[in-house]
Parts: sequence; C-alpha cells; structure tokens
Amino acid sequence: MTAFTGLVSDPSTAEPQTPARSGVFLAVRKVDGAEFDRIVSGFDGVCKEQLYRFAAIRWPGVLLEPRLFELDRRVVGGVLIMVQKLPLVLGQIAIAKWGPMQANSRARNAAELYAGMIEALVGEYAEARGMMLSILPHASVTPQNEQYRMLRSRGFRPGAALPYPDRYLVDLRLSDADQRASFDQTWRRQLKRAEKAELVFERAGPGQLGEFKSLYAAMTDRKQFRDHSAFETIDSLMELDEPARPELFFVRHAGEVVAGAIIFKAGERAAYLYGATNDQALPLRAGYFLHWQVIRWLRDHTRAHWYDLGGTDGYSGLHQFKKGMVGERGVIRPLPPVLNYATRPMARWIGTAALGAREVVNDLRRQLDARHPSGVHPDLPRETLDDSRL
Repeated sequence: MTAFTGLVSDPSTAEPQTPARSGVFLAVRKVDGAEFDRIVSGFDGVCKEQLYRFAAIRWPGVLLEPRLFELDRRVVGGVLIMVQKLPLVLGQIAIAKWGPMQANSRARNAAELYAGMIEALVGEYAEARGMMLSILPHASVTPQNEQYRMLRSRGFRPGAALPYPDRYLVDLRLSDADQRASFDQTWRRQLKRAEKAELVFERAGPGQLGEFKSLYAAMTDRKQFRDHSAFETIDSLMELDEPARPELFFVRHAGEVVAGAIIFKAGERAAYLYGATNDQALPLRAGYFLHWQVIRWLRDHTRAHWYDLGGTDGYSGLHQFKKGMVGERGVIRPLPPVLNYATRPMARWIGTAALGAREVVNDLRRQLDARHPSGVHPDLPRETLDDSRL
C-alpha cells in the first residue's frame, strides 16, 4: 500500500500523508492487472480503456500502473495509469484515459471522492515523481462537465482536443413506447421498415466471434477504409469474466448474418465497440433493427443507464443516424480536451511538447485518411471547443 492522501491499510509501507484538497482522505493501493480488472469491472465508471487486459494489447509500449483508492478500507475508485517514456530519456508522462473511475458515481460524496483521487494522482505522479499528469475525462451526460471543471479549478491546463468531439448517448431507462417516441421521425420510419423485413435478432456467444470477424473483414475490404480501431484487442476482451466481457449480437435474414455488433455492457455506460454489415444490410435497414434490439436488451439485462454510440469522425451521414437514435431523451455532449498538470516547469514544457508532436502525427494521419481512394471523407466542419460547452 502506498499512501498519498489519507487512511492507510498497511502503515508499514506508508509514505508521508498529505490531506486531499477536497477534504477526503484516500489510500492508494497498488494491485496487479488481473486483480484490478476483476475489481473495477463492477464499478459504475468502468470502461474498456481502463481495463488492464485491453491496455496491455492496445498500448504495448507503455508501463501500466493499476491503482485502487480506498476510504475506510473500502474501495471507492480506481485508475489505470499509462506511463509513457519520452525519447532521449527526457522524462515520462503519466496518462489516464477516461479515469479515474468511481465505484459508485451516485454516492453522496462522489464529487469529493473524485477530487480526492485526483489529489492522490497529483501527489504521486506530479509531485513525488516529477511527471506531467495527463487526464482525459469522459463526455458528461449533464450540461456541465463537473469533472472537467474540477480539474480546471485544480490547475490542469487544456491540451489537445478532438476535431469532432461530440459523443452520442441514448437513454436506456425508457419503455419501448417512450424510446420509440424519442427517436426522430426518420429513424422511426426506417425502423418500421426494418421490422417488416423478417429480420431476426440474436445474442451470440464468445464461440461465435469468428463469424463476426469474417463479417468485419469483408466489410473493411468492401469499403476500403483504414481501420485505426483497437480491433486486435477483441479476443482478449472476450476472455474476461462477467460483467466485463463484451456482448456479441447478430441480425440474420433468411438464416444469413447481415449485421453484427460488439457491445461493452459493464457499468452505468454501455458502449458500442464494433459493428459490421454485409451488402444486404442497407436495403434491409438492418442497422436500425440491430440498435433497437440492443437498446432493449441492455435495458432489460444490465444496469447501464446510457448507451454510448461514440463519435462520428466528421461524417454527416453517421451524425444523422446517431442523432436520430439519441432522439429527444438522449444527449449529445462533447468529449473534453486532454487536461495536463505538472508542478515542475521542465516536466510541463517537455510533456506539452511531446503531446503536441503526437497530435501533429495524428492530424497528419487524419489528412491522409481523408485522401484515401475509398471516396468517403469527413464532411462536417471541425469544431473548436471552449468552456461554454463544457
């Protein structure tokens, strides 16, 4: 146990304690990746990017440091920190993508606990180890992103933001009638047509993953798009225990799979990970039917409140599809920029320069993708985020 703020379970290994600015005293416990995934899979705030099994494959060049936060010997949160070494031994950056996670986001003192976790991370990575700490908060389901505002008030500085930051979230806690009423008129009309096409929805098991892979490979070949996703992590994720293991769904027509989806279902925010279709799916409106059935399944079989559809990467057609599904009762909220903190000027300068260089590379990749011969290019204007939307 290493303590940076608050109560310590093992005093023999404790370091000097500093009270969290939130007034909440937390202990920090180091655990291995398997134990971390097992514990955080039951958190409200769990997401795949914060799972050790996912990150070890997705980002093999970084050092992964799982941490659990405890209050009165009870786990209240966790974070998977990625420590990225900089070239020429110039230093390191500590990165938390969509962390730290809260065990109970509806707890009476949830805001204070989140602030306490941030204070502990500042104490370890920025102050004790001299790194720049880089945190990417989730898109909020409320008009104000309280985590973003808390980090800004703590002295974190905005860094890179996505060119298309909007995230689309469907409210899962609606009846069938209310959900359909929430969809926009075009979405409802397309769903009705799909329901007349004799489509069959199927929840598949991990043993049928090969069928999805074949559908996905055929789709990528057909559309000729560059796949920068984390699809290589799927095999490992499907080996996780419940509830962290994703769900696999198919839509069949005349016995043939025409559409499929892999959904992360743990926590209060389920997430659409991957989808695939064949040539028949578009005229059958199979995508509408698939998502409608997924929404109903998630409502009836999970505790998730929201279905996170992700973003659009600048495609207006995808924007219209997701916006129609979000409807009147869901929300569209921006993903905040990365927020960076350092107590040492050199760490801030080097870390900011390194992240800026990485963003230049990412932007160059986006420009190359836009010139790809597939003929499908982003057609939405890029957005510059300011605090008024956050």
